[in-house]
Amino acid sequence: MVRSLLVIPLLAAALGGIWLARGALQRWRDLRAAETYELAGDRWPMLVRAGGAMVCGVCVTGLTLLTALGAFGGLGRGDRQPDRSEPVVDTAGADAGAAGGAAVRQQAVPPAATESAAAAPGTAATTAPAVVSRFDSVGHPGGGELLQSAVLGPDGRPRNVRVWLPPQYAKEPNARFPVVVMHAAAPRKTADAEVPDVFEGIGSALQTGKSRPFILVAPEAPNGTAHPCELVAAAPAAVADDAALRTTIAASFRTLPPGPASWGALGVEGGAPCAAAAGLARPDLYGAAAAVSGRYDAAALTQTGAEAPTGSAAKLLLAAAKADAAGLDAARKLQASLKAGPGPAAKAEVRISDNVQDFTPDRERLRLVRQAAQFLAEALAKSS
Repeated sequence: MVRSLLVIPLLAAALGGIWLARGALQRWRDLRAAETYELAGDRWPMLVRAGGAMVCGVCVTGLTLLTALGAFGGLGRGDRQPDRSEPVVDTAGADAGAAGGAAVRQQAVPPAATESAAAAPGTAATTAPAVVSRFDSVGHPGGGELLQSAVLGPDGRPRNVRVWLPPQYAKEPNARFPVVVMHAAAPRKTADAEVPDVFEGIGSALQTGKSRPFILVAPEAPNGTAHPCELVAAAPAAVADDAALRTTIAASFRTLPPGPASWGALGVEGGAPCAAAAGLARPDLYGAAAAVSGRYDAAALTQTGAEAPTGSAAKLLLAAAKADAAGLDAARKLQASLKAGPGPAAKAEVRISDNVQDFTPDRERLRLVRQAAQFLAEALAKSS
Protein backbone atom coordinates (compact mmCIF):
# COMPACT_ATOMS: atom_id res chain seq x y z
CA MET A 1 0.00 0.00 0.00
CA VAL A 2 2.83 2.39 0.87
CA ARG A 3 4.67 1.71 -2.39
CA SER A 4 1.55 2.33 -4.48
CA LEU A 5 1.05 5.69 -2.79
CA LEU A 6 4.65 6.70 -3.53
CA VAL A 7 4.29 5.96 -7.25
CA ILE A 8 1.79 8.83 -7.77
CA PRO A 9 4.05 11.69 -6.57
CA LEU A 10 7.00 9.95 -8.25
CA LEU A 11 5.31 10.12 -11.67
CA ALA A 12 4.12 13.69 -11.04
CA ALA A 13 7.63 14.83 -10.12
CA ALA A 14 9.13 13.04 -13.14
CA LEU A 15 6.64 14.60 -15.60
CA GLY A 16 7.02 18.02 -14.04
CA GLY A 17 10.80 17.78 -14.19
CA ILE A 18 10.72 16.79 -17.88
CA TRP A 19 8.40 19.69 -18.72
CA LEU A 20 10.55 22.23 -16.86
CA ALA A 21 13.77 20.86 -18.35
CA ARG A 22 12.37 21.18 -21.89
CA GLY A 23 11.28 24.74 -21.14
CA ALA A 24 14.69 25.64 -19.79
CA LEU A 25 16.38 24.13 -22.85
CA GLN A 26 14.14 26.09 -25.17
CA ARG A 27 14.88 29.33 -23.33
CA TRP A 28 18.61 28.60 -23.52
CA ARG A 29 18.39 28.13 -27.27
CA ASP A 30 16.51 31.45 -27.60
CA LEU A 31 19.24 33.20 -25.58
CA ARG A 32 21.97 31.72 -27.83
CA ALA A 33 20.11 32.88 -30.89
CA ALA A 34 19.71 36.40 -29.41
CA GLU A 35 23.44 36.57 -28.65
CA THR A 36 24.20 35.67 -32.29
CA TYR A 37 22.35 38.77 -33.41
CA GLU A 38 23.72 40.83 -30.47
CA LEU A 39 20.30 41.19 -28.86
CA ALA A 40 19.71 41.31 -25.07
CA GLY A 41 17.69 38.43 -23.57
CA ASP A 42 16.13 37.75 -20.13
CA ARG A 43 17.90 34.86 -18.38
CA TRP A 44 15.45 34.56 -15.45
CA PRO A 45 12.81 32.39 -17.18
CA MET A 46 15.54 29.90 -18.10
CA LEU A 47 17.03 29.88 -14.58
CA VAL A 48 13.64 29.43 -12.92
CA ARG A 49 12.79 26.47 -15.14
CA ALA A 50 16.23 24.95 -14.68
CA GLY A 51 15.93 25.28 -10.88
CA GLY A 52 12.49 23.71 -10.94
CA ALA A 53 13.79 20.83 -13.02
CA MET A 54 16.57 20.25 -10.48
CA VAL A 55 14.10 20.21 -7.57
CA CYS A 56 11.94 17.70 -9.44
CA GLY A 57 15.05 15.60 -10.08
CA VAL A 58 15.86 15.52 -6.36
CA CYS A 59 12.25 14.55 -5.56
CA VAL A 60 12.32 11.79 -8.16
CA THR A 61 15.56 10.42 -6.70
CA GLY A 62 14.24 10.45 -3.13
CA LEU A 63 10.90 8.88 -4.05
CA THR A 64 12.66 6.23 -6.11
CA LEU A 65 14.85 5.28 -3.13
CA LEU A 66 11.85 5.13 -0.80
CA THR A 67 9.94 2.97 -3.23
CA ALA A 68 12.93 0.65 -3.70
CA LEU A 69 13.48 0.31 0.05
CA GLY A 70 9.81 -0.49 0.54
CA ALA A 71 9.97 -3.12 -2.17
CA PHE A 72 13.07 -4.76 -0.69
CA GLY A 73 11.52 -4.65 2.80
CA GLY A 74 8.40 -6.29 1.41
CA LEU A 75 10.49 -9.02 -0.17
CA GLY A 76 12.18 -9.62 3.16
CA ARG A 77 8.91 -9.81 5.06
CA GLY A 78 6.31 -10.88 2.58
CA ASP A 79 7.18 -14.54 2.63
CA ARG A 80 7.08 -14.57 6.44
CA GLN A 81 3.93 -12.53 7.03
CA PRO A 82 1.64 -14.79 9.07
CA ASP A 83 -2.10 -14.84 9.07
CA ARG A 84 -3.48 -12.25 11.51
CA SER A 85 -5.60 -14.91 13.16
CA GLU A 86 -2.51 -16.81 14.32
CA PRO A 87 0.17 -15.84 16.86
CA VAL A 88 3.15 -14.00 15.41
CA VAL A 89 6.40 -15.94 15.44
CA ASP A 90 9.79 -14.27 15.17
CA THR A 91 12.04 -16.89 13.58
CA ALA A 92 15.19 -15.29 15.00
CA GLY A 93 14.70 -17.32 18.18
CA ALA A 94 14.39 -20.61 16.31
CA ASP A 95 17.81 -20.13 14.71
CA ALA A 96 19.55 -19.25 17.97
CA GLY A 97 20.82 -22.76 18.67
CA ALA A 98 22.41 -23.09 15.23
CA ALA A 99 23.82 -19.57 15.17
CA GLY A 100 25.78 -20.04 18.37
CA GLY A 101 25.69 -16.54 19.90
CA ALA A 102 22.75 -15.20 17.92
CA ALA A 103 20.11 -13.32 19.92
CA VAL A 104 16.91 -15.17 20.69
CA ARG A 105 14.01 -12.79 20.26
CA GLN A 106 10.93 -14.97 20.54
CA GLN A 107 9.67 -18.49 20.04
CA ALA A 108 5.92 -18.51 20.03
CA VAL A 109 3.62 -21.35 20.89
CA PRO A 110 1.87 -22.88 17.88
CA PRO A 111 -1.91 -22.32 17.73
CA ALA A 112 -2.56 -25.94 18.68
CA ALA A 113 -0.54 -25.51 21.86
CA THR A 114 -2.50 -22.42 22.82
CA GLU A 115 -5.76 -24.30 22.39
CA SER A 116 -4.52 -27.23 24.44
CA ALA A 117 -3.40 -24.83 27.17
CA ALA A 118 -6.90 -23.44 27.45
CA ALA A 119 -8.49 -26.89 27.43
CA ALA A 120 -6.02 -28.68 29.72
CA PRO A 121 -7.68 -30.11 32.83
CA GLY A 122 -6.70 -28.64 36.17
CA THR A 123 -5.47 -25.35 34.74
CA ALA A 124 -6.81 -21.89 35.53
CA ALA A 125 -9.42 -20.48 33.17
CA THR A 126 -8.11 -17.98 30.66
CA THR A 127 -10.08 -14.74 30.79
CA ALA A 128 -7.98 -12.65 28.42
CA PRO A 129 -7.25 -13.28 24.73
CA ALA A 130 -3.79 -14.53 23.82
CA VAL A 131 -1.69 -11.58 22.67
CA VAL A 132 1.79 -12.10 21.26
CA SER A 133 4.20 -9.29 22.07
CA ARG A 134 7.54 -8.79 20.36
CA PHE A 135 10.28 -9.51 22.87
CA ASP A 136 13.73 -8.09 22.07
CA SER A 137 16.97 -9.51 23.42
CA VAL A 138 18.71 -7.28 25.98
CA GLY A 139 21.44 -9.57 27.35
CA HIS A 140 22.68 -13.05 28.25
CA PRO A 141 22.94 -13.24 32.07
CA GLY A 142 23.31 -16.54 33.87
CA GLY A 143 24.02 -18.37 30.61
CA GLY A 144 20.48 -17.75 29.34
CA GLU A 145 18.74 -15.12 27.24
CA LEU A 146 17.07 -12.00 28.68
CA LEU A 147 14.29 -10.42 26.61
CA GLN A 148 12.07 -7.41 27.10
CA SER A 149 8.70 -6.15 25.86
CA ALA A 150 5.65 -4.14 26.90
CA VAL A 151 2.63 -6.10 28.12
CA LEU A 152 -0.69 -4.78 29.36
CA GLY A 153 -1.09 -4.82 33.12
CA PRO A 154 -4.21 -5.56 35.20
CA ASP A 155 -5.09 -1.85 34.97
CA GLY A 156 -5.02 -1.97 31.17
CA ARG A 157 -1.85 0.11 30.88
CA PRO A 158 1.34 -1.22 29.25
CA ARG A 159 4.19 -2.08 31.59
CA ASN A 160 7.68 -3.37 30.99
CA VAL A 161 8.12 -7.14 31.29
CA ARG A 162 11.42 -9.02 31.17
CA VAL A 163 11.66 -12.71 30.37
CA TRP A 164 14.70 -14.88 31.10
CA LEU A 165 15.00 -18.04 29.03
CA PRO A 166 17.23 -20.80 30.42
CA PRO A 167 20.05 -22.16 28.23
CA GLN A 168 17.96 -25.28 27.56
CA TYR A 169 15.32 -23.19 25.77
CA ALA A 170 17.54 -22.75 22.70
CA LYS A 171 19.12 -26.21 22.97
CA GLU A 172 15.81 -28.10 23.17
CA PRO A 173 13.53 -26.57 20.50
CA ASN A 174 10.69 -29.03 21.16
CA ALA A 175 10.63 -28.74 24.95
CA ARG A 176 8.13 -26.72 26.97
CA PHE A 177 9.00 -25.11 30.27
CA PRO A 178 7.30 -24.08 33.52
CA VAL A 179 7.14 -20.39 34.40
CA VAL A 180 8.11 -18.50 37.56
CA VAL A 181 6.91 -14.91 38.04
CA MET A 182 9.35 -12.77 40.03
CA HIS A 183 7.83 -9.81 41.87
CA ALA A 184 9.52 -6.43 42.23
CA ALA A 185 9.45 -4.20 45.29
CA ALA A 186 10.01 -0.75 43.73
CA PRO A 187 7.37 0.94 41.53
CA ARG A 188 8.06 1.06 37.79
CA LYS A 189 10.96 -1.39 38.12
CA THR A 190 11.44 -5.06 37.33
CA ALA A 191 12.81 -7.42 39.95
CA ASP A 192 16.09 -8.03 38.12
CA ALA A 193 16.92 -4.33 38.50
CA GLU A 194 16.73 -4.77 42.29
CA VAL A 195 18.33 -8.22 42.42
CA PRO A 196 20.74 -8.26 39.45
CA ASP A 197 22.37 -11.54 40.52
CA VAL A 198 19.10 -13.49 40.43
CA PHE A 199 19.95 -14.93 37.01
CA GLU A 200 23.37 -16.01 38.22
CA GLY A 201 21.75 -17.85 41.13
CA ILE A 202 19.24 -19.64 38.91
CA GLY A 203 21.89 -20.37 36.28
CA SER A 204 24.14 -21.81 38.97
CA ALA A 205 21.35 -24.09 40.17
CA LEU A 206 20.82 -25.32 36.61
CA GLN A 207 24.53 -25.91 35.98
CA THR A 208 24.95 -27.95 39.15
CA GLY A 209 21.87 -30.01 38.34
CA LYS A 210 20.05 -28.86 41.48
CA SER A 211 17.16 -27.38 39.54
CA ARG A 212 15.15 -28.15 36.45
CA PRO A 213 15.00 -25.35 33.89
CA PHE A 214 12.15 -22.86 33.93
CA ILE A 215 11.32 -19.49 32.36
CA LEU A 216 11.57 -16.50 34.68
CA VAL A 217 9.15 -13.61 34.08
CA ALA A 218 9.76 -10.26 35.78
CA PRO A 219 6.90 -7.76 35.31
CA GLU A 220 7.29 -4.13 36.24
CA ALA A 221 5.80 -3.28 39.65
CA PRO A 222 2.78 -0.95 39.57
CA ASN A 223 3.02 2.74 40.36
CA GLY A 224 0.95 4.67 42.90
CA THR A 225 2.77 3.68 46.08
CA ALA A 226 6.42 3.77 47.11
CA HIS A 227 6.32 0.16 48.33
CA PRO A 228 3.91 -1.99 46.28
CA CYS A 229 4.68 -5.19 48.18
CA GLU A 230 4.01 -3.54 51.54
CA LEU A 231 0.56 -2.68 50.22
CA VAL A 232 0.07 -6.29 49.13
CA ALA A 233 1.31 -7.52 52.50
CA ALA A 234 -1.31 -5.39 54.26
CA ALA A 235 -4.08 -6.31 51.81
CA PRO A 236 -3.05 -9.50 49.97
CA ALA A 237 -6.49 -9.76 48.42
CA ALA A 238 -5.17 -7.11 46.02
CA VAL A 239 -3.30 -9.92 44.23
CA ALA A 240 -5.18 -10.04 40.95
CA ASP A 241 -5.41 -12.69 38.30
CA ASP A 242 -2.92 -11.18 35.86
CA ALA A 243 -4.60 -12.86 32.90
CA ALA A 244 -2.96 -10.61 30.30
CA LEU A 245 0.51 -11.60 31.50
CA ARG A 246 -0.29 -15.31 31.64
CA THR A 247 -1.88 -15.46 28.20
CA THR A 248 0.81 -13.30 26.58
CA ILE A 249 3.67 -15.38 27.97
CA ALA A 250 1.90 -18.63 27.07
CA ALA A 251 1.30 -17.40 23.52
CA SER A 252 4.79 -15.94 23.04
CA PHE A 253 6.98 -18.73 24.40
CA ARG A 254 7.09 -22.51 24.64
CA THR A 255 5.58 -22.85 28.10
CA LEU A 256 3.57 -25.52 29.82
CA PRO A 257 -0.15 -24.70 30.10
CA PRO A 258 -0.76 -21.89 32.64
CA GLY A 259 -1.93 -23.20 35.97
CA PRO A 260 -0.72 -24.50 39.34
CA ALA A 261 1.11 -27.42 37.73
CA SER A 262 3.48 -25.14 35.83
CA TRP A 263 3.45 -21.59 37.25
CA GLY A 264 5.14 -20.37 40.42
CA ALA A 265 6.02 -17.10 42.17
CA LEU A 266 9.33 -15.75 43.49
CA GLY A 267 10.21 -12.69 45.56
CA VAL A 268 13.53 -11.58 47.02
CA GLU A 269 13.84 -9.15 49.94
CA GLY A 270 11.33 -6.35 49.24
CA GLY A 271 9.50 -8.51 46.70
CA ALA A 272 9.13 -11.47 49.10
CA PRO A 273 5.73 -10.38 50.54
CA CYS A 274 4.30 -10.19 47.01
CA ALA A 275 5.42 -13.74 46.25
CA ALA A 276 4.05 -15.07 49.53
CA ALA A 277 0.74 -13.28 48.94
CA ALA A 278 0.49 -14.61 45.37
CA GLY A 279 1.09 -18.19 46.48
CA LEU A 280 -1.35 -18.00 49.40
CA ALA A 281 -4.07 -15.98 47.64
CA ARG A 282 -4.10 -17.87 44.34
CA PRO A 283 -2.97 -21.49 44.77
CA ASP A 284 -5.24 -22.18 41.80
CA LEU A 285 -2.84 -20.12 39.64
CA TYR A 286 0.55 -20.60 41.33
CA GLY A 287 1.50 -24.10 42.35
CA ALA A 288 4.40 -22.92 44.52
CA ALA A 289 5.89 -19.70 45.86
CA ALA A 290 9.32 -18.88 47.28
CA ALA A 291 9.94 -15.80 49.43
CA VAL A 292 13.56 -14.92 50.20
CA SER A 293 14.74 -12.64 53.05
CA GLY A 294 11.32 -11.04 53.47
CA ARG A 295 9.33 -9.40 56.23
CA TYR A 296 5.66 -10.37 56.45
CA ASP A 297 2.34 -9.26 57.92
CA ALA A 298 1.42 -12.67 59.32
CA ALA A 299 -2.17 -11.77 60.22
CA ALA A 300 -3.01 -10.34 56.80
CA LEU A 301 -1.38 -13.22 54.93
CA THR A 302 -3.16 -15.78 57.12
CA GLN A 303 -6.49 -14.14 56.41
CA THR A 304 -5.72 -14.23 52.69
CA GLY A 305 -4.76 -17.90 52.91
CA ALA A 306 -8.07 -18.58 54.64
CA GLU A 307 -9.99 -16.89 51.81
CA ALA A 308 -8.10 -18.72 49.04
CA PRO A 309 -10.06 -20.90 46.59
CA THR A 310 -10.80 -24.31 48.03
CA GLY A 311 -9.53 -27.51 46.51
CA SER A 312 -5.82 -26.65 46.41
CA ALA A 313 -3.21 -26.11 49.12
CA ALA A 314 -0.53 -23.44 48.88
CA LYS A 315 3.12 -24.53 48.80
CA LEU A 316 5.41 -21.89 50.26
CA LEU A 317 9.14 -21.63 50.95
CA LEU A 318 10.31 -18.93 53.37
CA ALA A 319 14.10 -18.65 53.11
CA ALA A 320 16.50 -16.43 55.02
CA ALA A 321 20.20 -16.47 55.80
CA LYS A 322 21.32 -17.99 59.08
CA ALA A 323 22.52 -14.59 60.28
CA ASP A 324 19.24 -12.86 59.32
CA ALA A 325 17.55 -13.14 62.72
CA ALA A 326 14.73 -10.72 61.83
CA GLY A 327 13.98 -12.52 58.57
CA LEU A 328 13.88 -15.95 60.22
CA ASP A 329 11.69 -14.64 63.03
CA ALA A 330 9.22 -13.20 60.49
CA ALA A 331 9.19 -16.50 58.59
CA ARG A 332 8.52 -18.59 61.71
CA LYS A 333 5.72 -16.27 62.83
CA LEU A 334 4.06 -16.55 59.42
CA GLN A 335 4.43 -20.32 59.45
CA ALA A 336 2.87 -20.58 62.93
CA SER A 337 0.07 -18.16 62.05
CA LEU A 338 -0.84 -20.11 58.92
CA LYS A 339 -0.80 -23.43 60.79
CA ALA A 340 -3.24 -22.04 63.33
CA GLY A 341 -5.35 -20.25 60.72
CA PRO A 342 -8.80 -21.22 59.49
CA GLY A 343 -9.78 -23.10 56.35
CA PRO A 344 -7.27 -23.34 53.48
CA ALA A 345 -4.66 -21.35 55.45
CA ALA A 346 -4.07 -24.27 57.80
CA LYS A 347 -3.55 -26.59 54.83
CA ALA A 348 -0.69 -24.51 53.39
CA GLU A 349 2.59 -26.42 53.16
CA VAL A 350 5.19 -24.00 54.54
CA ARG A 351 8.90 -24.79 54.60
CA ILE A 352 11.59 -22.65 56.18
CA SER A 353 15.20 -22.55 55.01
CA ASP A 354 17.62 -21.25 57.64
CA ASN A 355 20.90 -22.98 56.79
CA VAL A 356 22.53 -20.54 54.35
CA GLN A 357 25.72 -18.96 55.63
CA ASP A 358 28.51 -17.31 53.63
CA PHE A 359 31.17 -14.61 53.79
CA THR A 360 29.15 -11.73 52.35
CA PRO A 361 25.44 -10.82 52.09
CA ASP A 362 25.71 -10.98 48.29
CA ARG A 363 26.99 -14.54 48.43
CA GLU A 364 24.25 -15.50 50.86
CA ARG A 365 21.61 -14.00 48.59
CA LEU A 366 23.03 -15.92 45.64
CA ARG A 367 22.78 -19.19 47.56
CA LEU A 368 19.26 -18.35 48.77
CA VAL A 369 18.11 -17.70 45.20
CA ARG A 370 19.64 -21.04 44.24
CA GLN A 371 17.63 -22.75 46.98
CA ALA A 372 14.45 -20.97 45.88
CA ALA A 373 14.98 -22.08 42.28
CA GLN A 374 15.47 -25.67 43.40
CA PHE A 375 12.32 -25.59 45.55
CA LEU A 376 10.16 -24.09 42.81
CA ALA A 377 11.39 -26.53 40.16
CA GLU A 378 10.80 -29.54 42.42
CA ALA A 379 7.35 -28.34 43.57
CA LEU A 380 6.16 -27.66 40.03
CA ALA A 381 7.55 -30.99 38.79
CA LYS A 382 5.57 -32.84 41.51
CA SER A 383 2.42 -30.88 40.68
CA SER A 384 2.68 -31.73 36.99
